[in-house]
Amino acid sequence: MSVTEPSSTVPREEPSLKRAIGPKLLILFVIGDILGTGIYAATGKVAGRVGGAVWLPFVIGFVVAILTAASYVELVGKYPRAAGAALYTQKAFKVPFITFIVAFMVMCSGLSSASAAARAFSGDYLSELTDDALPPTLIAIAFILLLAALNLRGVSESVKTNVVLTLVELTGLAIILGIGVWAVLNGDGEASRLTDFEASGSGYALMTGVLGATALGFFAFVGFEDSVNMVEETKDPQRNFPRAIFLGVAITGTIYVLVALVSSLMVDHKKLAGSSGPLLEVVKAGGVDFPPKLFALIALFAVTNSALINIMMASRLCYGMANERILPRGMGRVLAKRRTPVVGIVFVSVLALGLVSTGEIEGLGDTTAFLLLCVFAVVNVAVLVLRRDPVDHAHFRTPTVLPVLGAITALILASPLADRPADVYIRAGVLLAIGIALWVVNKMVMKSRGEEE
Repeated sequence: MSVTEPSSTVPREEPSLKRAIGPKLLILFVIGDILGTGIYAATGKVAGRVGGAVWLPFVIGFVVAILTAASYVELVGKYPRAAGAALYTQKAFKVPFITFIVAFMVMCSGLSSASAAARAFSGDYLSELTDDALPPTLIAIAFILLLAALNLRGVSESVKTNVVLTLVELTGLAIILGIGVWAVLNGDGEASRLTDFEASGSGYALMTGVLGATALGFFAFVGFEDSVNMVEETKDPQRNFPRAIFLGVAITGTIYVLVALVSSLMVDHKKLAGSSGPLLEVVKAGGVDFPPKLFALIALFAVTNSALINIMMASRLCYGMANERILPRGMGRVLAKRRTPVVGIVFVSVLALGLVSTGEIEGLGDTTAFLLLCVFAVVNVAVLVLRRDPVDHAHFRTPTVLPVLGAITALILASPLADRPADVYIRAGVLLAIGIALWVVNKMVMKSRGEEE
């Protein structure tokens, strides 16, 4: 990750990355990055907040995701370099501390997402396959440790199965949609639940209930922002990225809304809310002879893929920040034989272990969404600020109204209006406090060595 501008007086002899990712593979990568724990595990928790109209938060989340995706598309075309939100923040505001906070929030969002996946792995999907009554927290901890070991072994081992697992995830969701079609054709399901709202009382209570469900449901859409880090390895990024990101968000958004409709049609929202494997409940209620154990296995693959991608992203971001000297240099240490960022992997894994020990799927998913909504608000403002910085090549330019709406909606969903529990803000605050402490320590060490500019 690079968040500072290289000196013009120092020639750079580093070889460029190989542009090996074509348009079809990029679209699949974006879809794979978005799919996973959010829809497989959080659907029930969203239903618990909004009721049978569980599809509505996903529709609103889809709109918010598209608004911010448009800003990312403009910025990645304008500055076709890896680093994502941190790069855009530094270019727009040129305040290293703000850049660090944004980068650290992105890293922590990956950790809370991986921790939510670990909790989902240890829940009802696994229980369907085994009669062992091991404590879910212990299973989640073991899950994180196994991912850390795989990450330490090497990036090749970590990413070889990504495309396969993405296809497995899509297969699982296709099964749910097939069950929905079968139910409609046979007159099964309860259509009246689709307009049932859990929130009651004043219009304000209904609004905050829907906003709270939307903020949690937004967890299912995160991931597209990570794809911009592949820009230096993508063929013709100015042309291919707009199509890939918009198509990726549109395809996953459509699937999510349909899955939410089927879930509410087939299963009461209270039963969905009480399950850590809500889509398994849909399979069991669907009246289709599909083995629940096989679907549970598919779901476990889906949440494992999400966790692995996020642990990888967080450890590499930690490594990149250490190399840029915005975290202590020792955090960039690489395992000599395996060439993996050993200190970064250990650090993010320890944080993930702390998260799985203190939160459940709902709280961890909400923490992920909150952190990224804050980042998205900054990115939407940055795209407007950077309109003053023209570049000499053609690139996508989003209509001005979209980043304005993107910033406003992201801030609303990140605010107390979303009626999220206090522990989400506390958890995010503790993570940021850890980051700020590392920032201060690094500054003090650099100052003592006379390395500050």
